[in-house]
Amino acid sequence: MSKKTYPLAAVAVAVGLGLVTLSACGSSSDTAGSGGDSKTVTLVSHDSWAVSKSVLADFEKSSGYQVKVLKDGDAGEAVNKAILSKGNPQGDVFFGVDNTLLSRALDNGVFASYKAKGLSEVKEQYQLDAQKNRVTPIDTGDICVNYDKKYFEQHHLTPPSSFADLTKPEYKDLLVTENASTSSPGLGFLLGSAASYGDDGWQGYWKKLKANGVKVVDGWEQAYNEEFSGSAGGKKAGGERPLVVSYASSPPVEAIYSDPQPKTSPVGVAKGTCFQQIEFAGLLDGAKNEKGGQALIDFLISKKFQEDMPLNMFVDPVTKNATAPAAYTKYAVPVDDAETMAPRKIAENRDDWVKAWTSLVLK
Repeated sequence: MSKKTYPLAAVAVAVGLGLVTLSACGSSSDTAGSGGDSKTVTLVSHDSWAVSKSVLADFEKSSGYQVKVLKDGDAGEAVNKAILSKGNPQGDVFFGVDNTLLSRALDNGVFASYKAKGLSEVKEQYQLDAQKNRVTPIDTGDICVNYDKKYFEQHHLTPPSSFADLTKPEYKDLLVTENASTSSPGLGFLLGSAASYGDDGWQGYWKKLKANGVKVVDGWEQAYNEEFSGSAGGKKAGGERPLVVSYASSPPVEAIYSDPQPKTSPVGVAKGTCFQQIEFAGLLDGAKNEKGGQALIDFLISKKFQEDMPLNMFVDPVTKNATAPAAYTKYAVPVDDAETMAPRKIAENRDDWVKAWTSLVLK
């Protein structure tokens, strides 16, 4: 999976503020400075940034800017690096901070305010910083439990459809999830359970999951491509768990990259286990090429880029004027009622919840 090798292979939340080495890629051969050349605009992102060459080339031609991309590790590492370098950033625009980590970046003053051209096309429910416009919504997706359709058909067992189902005896020893302290989908699944069961109920829920044999691994790559029996990678690795915490976009990935392509995806989604994830981009405070950064953010919510994302990063557009490609929507599983949580509530509870989860589940 392109993005989920996500991040958004899984994106670690990286609570520690470790420095990482930047790697540069993109169409520009200019490696001097971070956007110091007014013709160069520098995008800092997690490792899963992807765009079609032709779409990026069109932006460069129309805007006059050459885009340099600095891939700064997984999303958690990239956010922490941006915090450490605030005021003297590595680039002009940061892409990839999601709603689970948004408050950390905003509270640390990483971004400058900019109201993007075309923002009126972005659906209001994704504009979590609408009053100050320090970040612009770029994409959305849902963290959900996936299931191996073949396994459940062969065992004449109905797949689970909700958080509560996962604690039932018939699903004992079937679920693998990621560590909430090291993985974005793992954290999202924890937040989803907290949103569903409340501050006082989520720990009791996890006690039941633990008693029902949930397996915890470090990250998405191991969970999905090694432990999960329904993915191409999991089949090769001999994965034995037919339930995995992944994304609602897993079905399109498994189908599109199969040869020949099946009529339906071999992977299903338990819609009642989902947590909504939104990714943002922002103009970095202290950006050397502020105008170029603003133009790049405008581009990220343009119809052309929004419609290019689904088959590159396997996420959904956030604008009203964009339509995902037919190859994506053919296999996509729409989720209408994913759990959500305000960034401020996440900020106030995230660290305490992760510590409590670690003590409860891993010890």
